[in-house]
Amino acid sequence: MSLDWTIIGPALTIVGLLLLSAFFSGSETSLTATSRARMLQLERDKDPAAARVNILISDGEGLLGSILLGNNLVNILASMIAGQLFETLLGGNSVVWATLVMTVLVLVFAEVMPKTYALSNPERFALAVSRPILIVVRVFAPLVGAVQFVVRNVLRLFGANVDGPVLSSHDELRGAIALHHEEGGVVKDDRDMLGGVLDLRDLTVDDIMVHRKSIVMIDADKPSEAIVTEALHSPHTRLPIYKGDTENIIGILHVRDIARALHEADGNASVIDIDALRRDAWFVPETTEVLDQLNAFREKREHFALVVDEYGALMGLVTLEDILEEIVGAIEDEHDVAVEGIQPDGDGVWLVDGDLPIRDLNRALDWELPDEEAVTIAGLVIHEAQTIPERGQVFGFHGARFEVVERRRNQITKLRVSVSPDDVVVNGS
Repeated sequence: MSLDWTIIGPALTIVGLLLLSAFFSGSETSLTATSRARMLQLERDKDPAAARVNILISDGEGLLGSILLGNNLVNILASMIAGQLFETLLGGNSVVWATLVMTVLVLVFAEVMPKTYALSNPERFALAVSRPILIVVRVFAPLVGAVQFVVRNVLRLFGANVDGPVLSSHDELRGAIALHHEEGGVVKDDRDMLGGVLDLRDLTVDDIMVHRKSIVMIDADKPSEAIVTEALHSPHTRLPIYKGDTENIIGILHVRDIARALHEADGNASVIDIDALRRDAWFVPETTEVLDQLNAFREKREHFALVVDEYGALMGLVTLEDILEEIVGAIEDEHDVAVEGIQPDGDGVWLVDGDLPIRDLNRALDWELPDEEAVTIAGLVIHEAQTIPERGQVFGFHGARFEVVERRRNQITKLRVSVSPDDVVVNGS
């Protein structure tokens, strides 16, 4: 029995074209899903396949254009041959049957199956296809370049921005960290630390500074004994010293310098020259980026700076520890005064200090309250309420419920917060 090559030949050609289509589909998925960081590491380890993958994904537009061009060519050719084959076999109904059969074959064997495998094994698949795909990209480069020229100019006619990346490298890192945290690959503490590093560029010193009302200062007009006693009993190692008015900062006293002078004076604090011990104060604008301030601390080998506004008025102070706490969370030692900014007050309810930074609450409770318009929780409530609330008033916004528990003069000092399904302001009693 002789073989009918008028049927077998086209059928084998269709199978071969479907395999090529599957190759292109799987390559597209694997090369777009593979980890670029992993490929860079493999390239540093002298893996030539990884080097080819990095060349391919560095020009994502050219890669995608070449793969789509090759995929469409083989799919169209397979469909044409299938149409002729079915016309030979069935006659008049060939177009309908050829369309149905090729749709199923392309969908299952040339799209879903290879892409599913490529998603499950992106790195292995990408490394395996890197050489042939690189050849395809180079062969199709002139034609793909022409297609890209046409596409870009058509998109520009409609006002689309096709230049530059959609996401910055920082945004990509944030997205990757959030994704791995949701998948369980990054624990919350590690996510917060990594996010804290990225946030340094987006923060200014007034976002993290100690407010001026909380600064412990020393009056230069006091006797030397009183200044020494006050400094040694302070939980801080660096203390601003003022003369006449708290806005008139004349320097910084370091407890270590005082202790050394007290030792040299055999414990007689009255003979210590305070003016000789004070160091020059370092003033920085409140608009200074936290990352720039960190670099400045490193360059000047300083840990302490006073923050002023555009008029030179004292706003607060910032230390190296404040910046580090934005990365690793609160740092406390045996000399710190323990301040409970957040205390549990029942199931899903917390008592929060009004001056607690919003970023600290978000980090502690894994919330996402906005901190663009206010730095502290009290400031957020006042901003949203557009008034200074009375004690007992309740507000709901951003998916949370805020109850004013304590107020001193015009300052909210304590709030009760919880998750709220409502996002409506409620003025309670």
